[in-house]
Amino acid sequence: MNAIVAGPDADGIADALEIEGVTVTRIGAPLTRPGLEEAGVLEAELYVLTDVGEATTIPIVRDLTDDLRTVVYARDTIPEFIRGQLDLAVDPNLIEPAMLASELASSEHGRGR
Repeated sequence: MNAIVAGPDADGIADALEIEGVTVTRIGAPLTRPGLEEAGVLEAELYVLTDVGEATTIPIVRDLTDDLRTVVYARDTIPEFIRGQLDLAVDPNLIEPAMLASELASSEHGRGR
């Protein structure tokens, strides 16, 4: 599985995904459509955003591909206009990165892609 982790990763979700065998591309701000395309969003199965301030990237990645699972892993509240386009929102204070990574990696394998 290929994933993009976008934003600062203070909680270590990218490392946790790699431990689960996921190939991770890390990208930082500013997050732009060309930057997302260059990072491989069209080939990725998972997009993990760690900065709610960059939440407008969710509609961008949804516009680029419907096959991408979108996850926000951040402590801040997600804007209302994003929630309908998001597959999962997780607060790092509630779920450790290793547990989330394990769930994301195993659920992707079971999606029939």
